[in-house]
Amino acid sequence: MLGSYLALSRAAPGIARRILDRRLRDAKEDPDRIGERTGQASLARPEGRLVWFNAASVGEAVSLLELMRRLVRARPDLSCLVTTVTTTSAAYLAPRLPPRCLHQYAPLDVLPWVERFLDHWRPDVAVWTESELWPATLSETHRRGVPMLLINARISERSFRRWRAAGGMARGLLARFDRILAQDDLAAEQLTALGARDVMVTGTLKEGAAPLEHDEAERARLAPVFAGRPLWLAASTHEGEEAVVSRVLHEARKALPLLALILAPRHPKRGDGVTAAFRADGWTVAQRSKGEEPGPDTDVYLADTLGEMGLWYRMASAAFVGGSLVPVGGHNPFEPALLGCAVIHGPHVRNFADAYARLGAAGAAVRVESEADLARAVPDVMAADRAAAMAAAGWDAVSEGAAVTDAVLEAIGASLDRTAARPPA
Repeated sequence: MLGSYLALSRAAPGIARRILDRRLRDAKEDPDRIGERTGQASLARPEGRLVWFNAASVGEAVSLLELMRRLVRARPDLSCLVTTVTTTSAAYLAPRLPPRCLHQYAPLDVLPWVERFLDHWRPDVAVWTESELWPATLSETHRRGVPMLLINARISERSFRRWRAAGGMARGLLARFDRILAQDDLAAEQLTALGARDVMVTGTLKEGAAPLEHDEAERARLAPVFAGRPLWLAASTHEGEEAVVSRVLHEARKALPLLALILAPRHPKRGDGVTAAFRADGWTVAQRSKGEEPGPDTDVYLADTLGEMGLWYRMASAAFVGGSLVPVGGHNPFEPALLGCAVIHGPHVRNFADAYARLGAAGAAVRVESEADLARAVPDVMAADRAAAMAAAGWDAVSEGAAVTDAVLEAIGASLDRTAARPPA
């Protein structure tokens, strides 16, 4: 099966170009950098040794920032390349990359384009994150003798079923990794069942990441607007959850009449529709992407912007973390816990099951099963003494996470030490 895939990949440039053209028309690609998606580098390869990190999205890329920062600080002769596939990830990374760290869009899994990419960048070590496994890219990187690691490894139930059906292909791809560092026991068991070797459970890099950045001047400007009002955050919400949040806000206001809500949808492009729905429910809404300023009478501040979650977690005393009342799998609970924000979540947290279990056991997170549960939990958690106790418990639980980054750094360092330095570009 893998051989057939690689043969198709070798012959795929024509079809792939039509896919890219359609994505350009749909504004899903960056027209100024579209060549990168075909393996054409827009930057020179830095001299010295290079570690290539491949991440699919914003969340995965963010989890790498602290790791890359520590890596280049410890090894002055080293540079890092991080590849992603989304325009939002590129926009987020641009102002945040550490020194000697570069970003490119990943080439599509088309063998001639992958070869072009590898011919230019010649990585000394290749590091994949989570479960973004592209057969042609993996196979060609391995064929060139580049040591490969899979870190932060996890696999969705859907992907597990799909890879299990692929049989020997999954086994062959996973066997190409020199080391696999899994997020939790479930991921390790599933990857081992698919044929992975040398799997070690380290936890998630998102646990060991630095606190999310924020604009302190903006926090100081907005804080007086909500002074004297309890402030609740609904973070990374998905379609189907905002309607629940609106109804819960009505219920929670019976106990907390001055309660205000910051609502940060997972996908900011949905902001206009979410704003319209809340206004239809009778709420006074200020939409951040439109430059609308909140005031004393604002019920909902719609934070439909990118890269500001660190600001919202610092302003709110409690956060409902979305993607958990609908079957998405949940989002990173360590981000609010690191910033002193009590966590509320629904039952669908498979992507971070161990993390939520640990925060729950520490008394830093509350699980709700339904809309009615959430309506009861919000005023309960937002009581001053409860929120403070949960914030302290969250900080204690998450502050242990530096060991995760240490383990990944050790694995990358070992691969670098086993690999002879390559000549400069």
